[in-house]
Amino acid sequence: MFSWWDFLSYAIVTAVTPGPNNLMSMSNAGRLGFRRSFPFNLGIWTGFSAVMLLCAAFCSALSSIIPRIKTPMLILGAAYMLWLAWKTFRSPADIEEVHSRGGFASGLLLQFVNAKIYIYGIVSMEAYILPFYEGRRAALALFALLLAFIGFVFTVCWALFGSAFRLIFSKYSKITNTVMALLLVYCAAALFL
Repeated sequence: MFSWWDFLSYAIVTAVTPGPNNLMSMSNAGRLGFRRSFPFNLGIWTGFSAVMLLCAAFCSALSSIIPRIKTPMLILGAAYMLWLAWKTFRSPADIEEVHSRGGFASGLLLQFVNAKIYIYGIVSMEAYILPFYEGRRAALALFALLLAFIGFVFTVCWALFGSAFRLIFSKYSKITNTVMALLLVYCAAALFL
């Protein structure tokens, strides 16, 4: 019997922990405010949904080829996170000047190199969903969209946190940007630990 408790516990804990989506969402909302950073979050949701649907559709195939694609995916994901860390660290103190990372396309593209959500999708499918719903395409698609929605909800929570502390972040922008950049560096390094 499918255990909703186990599945939701894993999905929520994984979605709420710091990762590229959450850190960038908090950083953008801290710089731009919640409303102006929301297109980034919608990009995250759209890209996240696409990646989760791909994980659901191709999880069996991915399981057999994962040793061959794991290293290039980790390197690409880490490189992108390090680039984001550099851009965050170098961000100017003036909140109004920075717009480059707040858009829909940035949030969307982040998903395709975000190793955390690939792991999230693959583990969710392999450990919790496929044993009970293999071959049931509609159910797999709904679970994929549920996983994306859970991730989106917690990304928005991180954005609200960033927006609530916007004035503090702008007053201490260098410290805040340094901490956010270091957390992104940590996320990149953690891919290889």
